[in-house]
Order: sequence, then structure tokens, then C-alpha cells
Amino acid sequence: MQLTAQEQAAIDKILQLSRNTGINIKVAKIRRTSSRFCLGVEHGDYNGTELFGVGTDRFIWLAYRPNGTGRVRLFSGNFPGDGVIEFSLGDVPEPKSASIADTWARFPYGVEYILRRQGLRLQQGIDAIVYGDIPGGGMSRSASLTVNLILSLLDANGIEIEDQFKIVDLAQAVENDYIGSPCGQLDQIMILFARAGMGTYYNPKTRSVDYVSLGAGATDFRIVVLDTGTIRPGLEKSTYKVRRAQCEELVSILQQANYSICCLADIKDQVLYDRILAQFKNQYPDLCDRLKYIFAAQRRFYEMLDAWKAGDIETVGRIFRADGIGLRDDYKISGPELETMCDIARTVPGVLGERMLGGGDKGAAGALVRADCVDALKQAVETAYPRSHPTYADSYAVHICKPVEGVRVYDGLLG
Repeated sequence: MQLTAQEQAAIDKILQLSRNTGINIKVAKIRRTSSRFCLGVEHGDYNGTELFGVGTDRFIWLAYRPNGTGRVRLFSGNFPGDGVIEFSLGDVPEPKSASIADTWARFPYGVEYILRRQGLRLQQGIDAIVYGDIPGGGMSRSASLTVNLILSLLDANGIEIEDQFKIVDLAQAVENDYIGSPCGQLDQIMILFARAGMGTYYNPKTRSVDYVSLGAGATDFRIVVLDTGTIRPGLEKSTYKVRRAQCEELVSILQQANYSICCLADIKDQVLYDRILAQFKNQYPDLCDRLKYIFAAQRRFYEMLDAWKAGDIETVGRIFRADGIGLRDDYKISGPELETMCDIARTVPGVLGERMLGGGDKGAAGALVRADCVDALKQAVETAYPRSHPTYADSYAVHICKPVEGVRVYDGLLG
């Protein structure tokens, strides 16, 4: 198998970590899970909207082998200070306990806990090395890790789950019920179902995925992720949790007022929307601003999807930018470093659209950029961002990404 430079670098890193830790991964499989780039609707999953995005080529790599015992041993090259994580199957800390709050081990603990809770009792432990090159905010590192751990532990135990949406449910439960992170399902869906060169369209009403090709004749463009260098502590400790609670609060208020809705995405009709604002805007201005973003983003979503199918990437970019302004001004989920990145990108000719990514507050922004203008964007960021935020002058990064397969397994590469 001919490996890319990125693949070879990841394998070399894994082998080095194995030598350093003594964790035996000879004849191990390697499972690679992607990051994701949401084109719409960001923060729409827990509000019931349709979703569209792609998998992107920043990854979590997990090299694992069954070890013939009932114990799990893992080491993360990204969190070496945590040392080797070792535990017996069926014996992990309680959900949301203080002992797991500040360690990446909460993810393998949570996977074991949730699988066991669902009746999927693991008998076979694994030895494993984890390594990732996904930025720490905005590209769904936690979802990628969780999906990878679930698939790898099930594989090591010979357990097959045909319905892939059950994997999505399990991964969400790890974060919601064990870790305490109130994530939706956008990230897991966009990673698990991603296909190279295709857009992934998810319809929550039918719980179905379709793949959408970019229309012929589209301008050659790149996905660029602008990592601010900031550290996001997790959705459970961020404004994301507050925004989700606000949306749920507004749904409850509307239901008590006899509006027949289950989520904010059910408010699609202009007359209904106007009536709700007229009735509640003065009393609940912040909650109505959250609705304002979701309502407008849903309308833009269908225009964006049609533009993608037509190869009109300029319109996709314009809508991406409009979504960013809505996330900043109405949903109020962005942050100063994220908006600095967007402000810089907006000045560069050939940047078609830009906005914050992911849970908000910190992390990364993203841009759709004409291929011949990527270098100009990178140079602009390198010049302006450190001046605005010198604290992060040594930690910010620009990632040029492409759509990829969400999950890939390599076998026979480790001897």
C-alpha cells in the first residue's frame, strides 16, 4: 500500500510512542477517523434542523490489538502527561465524577460504560496507542475519538452493529450521559458517514443520509481551518451548554402557549415566526434572537444545498458568511479570537465566506477560499493575527483541508 506523507508520519509517530511506552501494537489494526466541516446548520442538530457537511483530513489514529485479557491499556500521544490509561472492563469511574473531569481517559471510560449499559458487554481488552492531528476546537476532535474507540472496541470483541445510527447514538451517549457534554449528533454523523469528495446531507425527520456531489464547473476551492490557538475546555464548560438550554427553554415556553412544536426547526413558516416574535420578543429578547438565527439559517440551508448541487461555490460561500454573522450577532456563540480570524479572512480577495466553527467561544474558524488565494489568506493571517492576539502567536495555525472518507481501517502495516 502506498501511503501518503500524512499517513506515514502518523504511523511513525505511533511506532515511536509504542517504543516509548512499551505498549505492544505489533500486528495491530489502525483505525483512522476524520474531523468534520459543517456547511449548515451549525448548532442546528439539537434544534432539529437538516444538516450538511463533509469529513476533513485531520484525523484521530488508533492502533489497537486484542490483548487476551479483560483489561484495556491506552496511551495518547496528545496527552502524554496522563500516562498509560489502564482499567478492567466493567470497572470504570462513575459518570460525571470529579476523577474524570480533567483527563482524556473519560472517553475510553465512557465508551466502556455506555456499551455495557446497552448490553454490549466487552470481554476482550485491547492495547492501544492514540494519536491525532485535529485542532482542539471546532473540528470535532472529541466526536472523532469517541466514534473511533467505539468501533475499535466492538471490532476487537467481534461485535457487529449493522445500523450505523446506533453508533451515533452510542457516541452521543458517551458525551451526554457519561462525560456531561451536551452535544448533539452533527459531529458523529458527519464523521461516521463522510465520503471522499462528497457532501453528507442528513434529514432528521427520516433519519437518513444522502450524498451530494458538488456540481460540475465549480470554482476550484479549498476548505481552510483557522485555528486560533486557544484551548476550549469542553462543551460542558462553554457557552454551548447555555445556548442549548436557552433553545430548549424557548421551546417549552412556546409549547405552554399552545404552539404545536417539538423543536425550533419546526418554526419554518414566516407567518408563524412573525407571530411568535410579536408575542414574545419584548419578554424574551435573548431567546428570540436564538430563534432568529435558526429560522434564517434554515432558509439559507436550502439555497446553499441547491447552490452546492449546481456547482455555485460562490453562493455557498456567501451563505456560509451570512451564517457566521448570524452566529455572532443573534446566536452570540462566537468569541474575540474567532472573530479576529474572520475579520482577517474577510479582507482577502478570493475568500468566499468565513465563520466560527463548532461549539463556539474558542477553537477554530473556517473559510471557503478560491484555490489560487489560499496563500494570500495564510499570509494575511500570519501578519495580522499575532499582532491582535500576541498570547497565541506561537499556537495558532492554518490548516488547508479536503473532503475525505470519515472512517478508514489499515491492516498489516505494523508487522
